[in-house]
Amino acid sequence: MKLQIAFDMTDLDKAISIAAAVASYASIIEIGSLLLLKHGVQSITAFRQAFPEKTLLADAKIVDRGKHVVNMLVQAGADWVTVMAGTSKDVIHSVSSTAHELNKSVMLDLIDACSLGQSALEAKSLGINALLFHQPYEHKEEPLAIADKWEMVRGNTKLPIFISGKITKESIEKIKQLNPDGLVLGRIITDAQDPVKEAQFFYDAFNE
Repeated sequence: MKLQIAFDMTDLDKAISIAAAVASYASIIEIGSLLLLKHGVQSITAFRQAFPEKTLLADAKIVDRGKHVVNMLVQAGADWVTVMAGTSKDVIHSVSSTAHELNKSVMLDLIDACSLGQSALEAKSLGINALLFHQPYEHKEEPLAIADKWEMVRGNTKLPIFISGKITKESIEKIKQLNPDGLVLGRIITDAQDPVKEAQFFYDAFNE
């Protein structure tokens, strides 16, 4: 199980500082959308300089101009990019084709999918490498509500699926029962008083 640690904040120096402390627990380091909006592709470049050997994901949430956006993100140092399931198949295919030509990977964000099952079913044929299954940050439902929709995704694809969204120490056991391929954790680690302790807990919980 891969642990992806997301840095969704606006303070780039703070993000890199925390990342340096927890990097050993992360299979993938995510440069979150807030960092990208605040600092642009320079945020990716800064992370690449700080972590030359780490796998970096740019959470750009691409919906248009796929080829151009992917080229910019990869040139800055990204290994993975995200594209939204709710955009057109042409855009998703363009993102995937461009990324693969550059030997990079694409994660399909299902947050705006019209149909979870259909998006999961079509993902591989569109060139997707992994799926991200989660709820909006502002969503009022309990985090475990995603468990009710899990089979719509898992039952329609053999691609790796990452789960994200308000995962806590209390909910971790039920999340484990879903057997995701990856877990995406952000503020529960980055906002913690001791980020290293939190990262180690979740790493150990999924790799015991």
